[in-house]
Amino acid sequence: MKKISSLLALLLMITPAFANGIDEKINQIFGDYTGWFVELIFATIPFGSVEVPWVLIVLVVSALYFTVYFKFINIRGFMTSVNIIRGKYDDLEKGGKVEVSKNVSTDDEGDNPDTIRVENHEGEVSHFQALTAALSATVGLGNIAGVAVAISIGGPGATFWMIVAGLIGMSSKFVECTLGVKYREIGEDGTVYGGPMYYLSKGLKEFKAGGLGKVLAGLFAVMCIGGSFGGGNMFQSNQAFQMLQSVTGGESSFLAGYGWAFGIVIAVLVGIVIIGGIKSIANVTDKIVPFMVGIYVLAALIILGMNFTSIPSAFGEIMTGAFAPTAIGGGFVGVLIQGFRRAAFSNEAGIGSASIAHSAVKTKYAASEGLVALLEPFIDTVIVCTMTALVIVIANGDGSIMTYGQDVGDGVTATSNAFASQISFFPIILAVAVILFAFSTMISWSYYGYQAWTYLFGRSKGAEYAYKGLFCIFVVIGAAISLGAVIDFSDAMIFAMMVPNMVGLFFLAPRVRDELKKYMDAIKSKK
Repeated sequence: MKKISSLLALLLMITPAFANGIDEKINQIFGDYTGWFVELIFATIPFGSVEVPWVLIVLVVSALYFTVYFKFINIRGFMTSVNIIRGKYDDLEKGGKVEVSKNVSTDDEGDNPDTIRVENHEGEVSHFQALTAALSATVGLGNIAGVAVAISIGGPGATFWMIVAGLIGMSSKFVECTLGVKYREIGEDGTVYGGPMYYLSKGLKEFKAGGLGKVLAGLFAVMCIGGSFGGGNMFQSNQAFQMLQSVTGGESSFLAGYGWAFGIVIAVLVGIVIIGGIKSIANVTDKIVPFMVGIYVLAALIILGMNFTSIPSAFGEIMTGAFAPTAIGGGFVGVLIQGFRRAAFSNEAGIGSASIAHSAVKTKYAASEGLVALLEPFIDTVIVCTMTALVIVIANGDGSIMTYGQDVGDGVTATSNAFASQISFFPIILAVAVILFAFSTMISWSYYGYQAWTYLFGRSKGAEYAYKGLFCIFVVIGAAISLGAVIDFSDAMIFAMMVPNMVGLFFLAPRVRDELKKYMDAIKSKK
């Protein structure tokens, strides 16, 4: 409690300064120095009259490649994934604990001399907990606001391509999360350290590219830390407060001007959870994620049930709009790009972040967690995003929610209005959902950023508390102010993580194939 009290006192001292206009100066200065990086990461390539971000092209093409390379693992491995979550193959994990090396990364090259034994260690969390910890970082505002924006610009047809992108993204998640487990390191106390930092530095060394691997791992770690403070933290607390303020009266709300107070409450709650590490995070997310997704999906199902006769026509609009869009900017390509863009930005397949959470799983088979991970884009994009889209399309039958082909701007409000047209009190439910989404995203991204931080600065308690203290401070700052340039920069860093990560995925795909064969052979031998 002393640590939490000290943190609270520090937050109370620093927040008023930011709330009094300093944020505008910081925003301007930051934008002047980082604008070039944001423009570089989100630079576009023209396809006819449509501008496509190059990062989106890389993510989609890579997902297609891995889907074909692994013979449509996203489809043929689906039921195996479900069975792993159900515990059907838990007995394959039995057979005694493997003694953990007392020293991790001890040689001159920074490699772990006891890798094989360490890989077989139990880990820290269950398959289900690893899945929910990763899902909590992706299921969120992208599913609520992003879908509305995609449909407003690309029409109902964007939904179809969103689903396609989610399905192929399952393959990318499978690859990166299998590697996360295969190359993870486990400390004396059983703490797991994993993610792209480790499979880049250790995996590429196997291909005589150890120097390149270390550079890429370092770049990934730096960008992951930046992304954890911005998009995974400040943006979340800011949007959560804005949503709460909107349902309590908007600008005239009694909460107006008290974002810092809201931020302090959330920061303390976040601090209590993240100080306990991945086990504590997993214990929270495996309760919050099913609950919040359940509430949101239940509301969508109720509305769809109330309008079940309109569902066929809604699907008809989606299919027709996907292949024969009319009056939509960019035509067919424009609709396709909107769907792909929102799906990729929602489920983060290929970014590498999820492999950090999945690497902490208790398993002896790396591919088992890769298979579990491929469910993530399916739940995030194919299920949650599709339900949101159906509700919006049905509610917009009279054109009261949006005009297709025109950017709706505020996606959260559009989605809220669509749901509210059927359930009058839904904005309150949505506000609760957004706050829970934001909270779970923050605690998961704190783990991502902390893993990257320890890779760069070591695994001491001092390094741990320094990162977690900073993270809590940024929660308050995010709720109290609006630093547009800082958020833009952090979002760019998140998607820049894709560059070093993809190099590793292509290099190490054969290793993933070997791991998949090993696990499938173990399943066959069980039958």
